Amino acid sequence: MIRNIILMGWVMMTTLLQAQQHEQVKQDTPLIPRALLFGNPVKAMPSLSPDGTKLAYIAPDKNDVLNVWVRDLKNPIEDKQVTSDNKQGIRSFTWQYDPSHIIYSQDKDGDENTHLYQTDVNTLVTRDLTPFENVKAGILDYSHKYPNEMLVLLNKRDPAHFDVFRLNLITGNLELDTENPGGVFDWETDHDMNVRVAESYTKDGDKLIRIRDKSGDPWRDFMVIDQYEIGDGVVGFTDDGKGLYLSTSLDNNTSRLLKVDLETKKTQVIVEDQEYDLGGIMKNPITHQLEAAGFDKKIFEWVLLDRKLAPDFQFLSDQMKMPFKLSSRDLANENWVVAYYSDKTPTRFYLYNRKAKKLDYLFTTLPDLEKYELSPMLPISYQARDGMKLHGYLTLPTGKEPKNLPLILYVHGGPQVRDSWGLNPSVQWLANRGYAVLQINYRGSSGYGKHFINAGNREWGAKMQTDLLDGKVWAISKGFVDPEKVAIYGGSYGGYAVLAGLAFYPDEFCCGVDIVGPSNLITLLKTVPPYWKPLMTQMNRRIGNLETDEEFIKSRSPFFKADKIKKPLLIAQGANDPRVKQAESDQIVEAMRKNKLPVEYLLFADEGHGFARPENRMKFSAAAEEFLARYLLGRHEPAGEAENWQSLVK
Repeated sequence: MIRNIILMGWVMMTTLLQAQQHEQVKQDTPLIPRALLFGNPVKAMPSLSPDGTKLAYIAPDKNDVLNVWVRDLKNPIEDKQVTSDNKQGIRSFTWQYDPSHIIYSQDKDGDENTHLYQTDVNTLVTRDLTPFENVKAGILDYSHKYPNEMLVLLNKRDPAHFDVFRLNLITGNLELDTENPGGVFDWETDHDMNVRVAESYTKDGDKLIRIRDKSGDPWRDFMVIDQYEIGDGVVGFTDDGKGLYLSTSLDNNTSRLLKVDLETKKTQVIVEDQEYDLGGIMKNPITHQLEAAGFDKKIFEWVLLDRKLAPDFQFLSDQMKMPFKLSSRDLANENWVVAYYSDKTPTRFYLYNRKAKKLDYLFTTLPDLEKYELSPMLPISYQARDGMKLHGYLTLPTGKEPKNLPLILYVHGGPQVRDSWGLNPSVQWLANRGYAVLQINYRGSSGYGKHFINAGNREWGAKMQTDLLDGKVWAISKGFVDPEKVAIYGGSYGGYAVLAGLAFYPDEFCCGVDIVGPSNLITLLKTVPPYWKPLMTQMNRRIGNLETDEEFIKSRSPFFKADKIKKPLLIAQGANDPRVKQAESDQIVEAMRKNKLPVEYLLFADEGHGFARPENRMKFSAAAEEFLARYLLGRHEPAGEAENWQSLVK
């Protein structure tokens, strides 16, 4: 196993807090306009065409709607807008294996029933490749070997299951390739675009990996992995096609990369870290050879697996002294688009020529934000009340003495994800308004091994919640925080944590802001999107099983203790949210108002699970900023005409 770990980024300054304490306090830190933090990026997501002649990226059009633009790198005259979305905005796209077409995905007002669209960058003609109502489409595989075909996932036959279709990119013809035999939630293809691996769960909740030798052959069981193991499962075939790469915690605490022989099932450890889970891999798109593995530690780090790339990684690391990731490359592997990350500056993109060892600046996502001094994000750790070690990040407002500050406990969603180091617009917004911001990777978060994530099983509203309270205690004990001015803020699971915090611990916070958070876990589990059905065994293990644990689940639902809430609460909900239905917010608002409890409710008619449209992000953040200033006495930018959120009050 190769252990040549290359740290992409500078070493975090351990004396940061001490330096801040001795620094002269600035009283005139400029207020960062919300439009810079929550408006659209100026440019984002650059992607090289396969032949390296063009660069596509996402940017706003004249109406401030995100669309795809293309730059001719050989004759860079003027960038050209090639798509014409007029409302929701485009957020993901890919090149076809030619310099003339891009494929992008789009849903309707946040309903998550995405369609795949194809645009000719020369004629600007766009067509819907998956024109089916109430059907969710996604790309499974696309290979340079078969540039006119694409494997796509559609749940048109059964809303709960995705079948695999072969799409002809010239004619638009869709042909069923592989029918879901039931329960399959993930597929994997070989290097010739044949569907060869199917992953599902057994009735006991274990992960079942099935394989077949070629398309059309019957499936056979290959491996069963215990339900308490973690990892992404199968992440591809080996370069010789004789084995599988597996991201799993099998025979270990943290997830690591294993190579499994298809014939003997013998496993080999490729790369691992004993404290942090595998955070992704880099593979050559032509040879399929492993190049590097990433680990999201305090700051993201690479482990180099292909020594031929050592000069490239060293050069890229030396140039910027910042963590980086490869976001795109041409098929010849001669040119890379590299993204550099920081906690205090927007993402910066560069075009890197490997042969010339030349780095050319492309753009930054938010150039005007670079005029402002942002607040550093400091990795922290502390012990929970039961002794479990917890990690997180503390962001202290620039220009204020780091003591006796109002605090925002900012809770991530998921919950099986994690907060990571880097620029977070919401965190910078809150810090700029004068608040300390504490982000905690509570038990049940990913990234720290199976013992840590499984410690969150059946702990919604319990130990996962007290981990947050222990973070509050830690921040107070360090002198950073005014105990009387602590708010809790979050979305999705983070929104649930807000509701649970105010309902189960009514004296711990002075106010809360909940974005699309479930209030009643019973109704949440009864109304999950149909395509989540194959994942219900996991949800049963993490939250509780409705068939056997209804009273337990009820006890962990803030809705049933809404009468205990006494601190002010702001709720924001998307009307089209397929994950956390509008009823989740409606019912707790109704219960609170019935008891004359302090709640404000904003309903966004054209949003789903969060805010996709910049005008809605602006309206919500204006409302939330005013709300927080009322109870935490932070700074407040008055709402502009375009931020009028009063009409959203329900």
